Amino acid sequence: MRRNLQSMMNRLEGRGSREAKIRYLDGDFQILMPGSHVICAMTGEMIPVDELRYWSVARQEAYVSCAASLEAEKRAGALPTQKKQ
Repeated sequence: MRRNLQSMMNRLEGRGSREAKIRYLDGDFQILMPGSHVICAMTGEMIPVDELRYWSVARQEAYVSCAASLEAEKRAGALPTQKKQ
């Protein structure tokens, strides 16, 4: 466990521990300003750029997990089963 923590810290420290600026695209993303991480729009957690898997193109937001992404979709009223108001 200590080894994993050290590995994670090395990744963050190696890129200056600053937030990356990213343009989220369909199935991909473009790094506009290099950094070690982005911030989850739902939880505020740091997401290492190399672990980024979930985002919204429409809202240009990153999410730490599938569950956080689903909650964001619900909040935005973007699910197919939700009626637009």
